[in-house]
Amino acid sequence: MGMRGVCGWHWCFLLLFLLPAGAVGAETGTPVPLADPFILLHDGVYYAYGTGAADGIEVYVSGDLATWRRADNGRGGLALKKDDVWGDRWFWAPEVYPVKDGFLMYYSADEHICAAKSSSPLGPFVQTEKKPMLAEEKAIDNSLFIDADGKPYLFFVRFNRGNVIWMAELEPDLVTVRMKTLRKCFEASQRWEKVQGRINEGPFVLRDDGKYYLTYSGNDYRSPFYGIGCAVADRPMGEWRKYADNPILQKPGNLVGVGHHAFFRDREGKLRIVFHSHRDRENVHPRKMHIGTARFENGRLVIDPAYITPVLAPPCK
Repeated sequence: MGMRGVCGWHWCFLLLFLLPAGAVGAETGTPVPLADPFILLHDGVYYAYGTGAADGIEVYVSGDLATWRRADNGRGGLALKKDDVWGDRWFWAPEVYPVKDGFLMYYSADEHICAAKSSSPLGPFVQTEKKPMLAEEKAIDNSLFIDADGKPYLFFVRFNRGNVIWMAELEPDLVTVRMKTLRKCFEASQRWEKVQGRINEGPFVLRDDGKYYLTYSGNDYRSPFYGIGCAVADRPMGEWRKYADNPILQKPGNLVGVGHHAFFRDREGKLRIVFHSHRDRENVHPRKMHIGTARFENGRLVIDPAYITPVLAPPCK
């Protein structure tokens, strides 16, 4: 698709350097106002999606991860608009994946998990049949994991005794849930997860050296103690064992309310993490996006406490 929507970042950009955890928070410019962020790298361009718009899902584009521009896609920067899909409000937590016939977006609307398709990462993402993936039950935060053997799984959150992480196999269409395979992963069980509410949410699964790592967020998102934990298993269906020393990321630098993340590989192949934080220590909204690095070390997933706070690029001239 080339550079459409990017507005020539080769000559119009503002670069932020990766700072030590104790020095972050001094960004110059307006932070990218996305919660529950997800980043897709496609054809050399980074696309960021997240919670923020009242009437759909926004998309931002970048060439360097440090500066971003709301996409000029003819739809006000919305990759998904509510008129094109099921649901009327609460468009949350998108994830976008390339598939054989275009791109597939998972997202939540009206507290139901949904999926929509597009021929471009800029959208429009639409549903030919406007319906949620689970018609009879509320759920949020659906995340795709495809194993090395090609079998697809969906991880998501159901509301039973708080926010609880579940999973199931998917049909080859990546949209139809195999309900007979539905399985509970885990619920809030560690002390740090229950400072405010009984909440485990925002699941994301990685595989490394034959092990599976399910990362998630704990506490109510409005809590300054919102953070990221990790559990490990020998297969995607579990049993999942939480790290005893969770959380693996909480209050880095000057940030509070850190969580609902996703992992991606950058152009150099380095494992990166994107997550949000509260606006500041006194205000939750608008939440803002941050990007850090992660690695596997001695069989453990480690998140570096250093991060960048990307900003919106100034208007091009």
